[in-house]
Amino acid sequence: MKNLNWGHGLMIALGCFILFILFLIFIFPMGKQNAEMISNNYYEEELHYQDIIDAKENAAKLEKVPEYKATSEGMLISFPETIKVDENKVNFVLFRTDDSNLDVRKEVGLQHNVFLIPKKVISKGSYTLKLKWTENKKPYQIDYDILWK
Repeated sequence: MKNLNWGHGLMIALGCFILFILFLIFIFPMGKQNAEMISNNYYEEELHYQDIIDAKENAAKLEKVPEYKATSEGMLISFPETIKVDENKVNFVLFRTDDSNLDVRKEVGLQHNVFLIPKKVISKGSYTLKLKWTENKKPYQIDYDILWK
């Protein structure tokens, strides 16, 4: 068997260094999470956070809450008959946890206490559905975690 001299050691060290650099370039970034901010107006929204807490507490006191159901057309949101939404207007946000470009925000009108979010605006992945409405000028908000397949 051959003895290793300083030239062989130098080549082994250089090869290990090159492998380490390649690891940093190709493998390491795959585990990195997206670090964008959730909201561009974070500080302004933080000032109004007590309103959100109050709306969620109001919704927690309801006997029946709105429900969502995945259908072949999209996501069907149905409100119970006991909830009388002011002006039949509901705001919803489909908040995509990993890509804000896929968020969906809209105000919709209820028809027979139901509305549909079409599947063409929803991509596969994890969402938070935030439903906001008022009843007798009292705000309500319910959040659902959804995995859309």
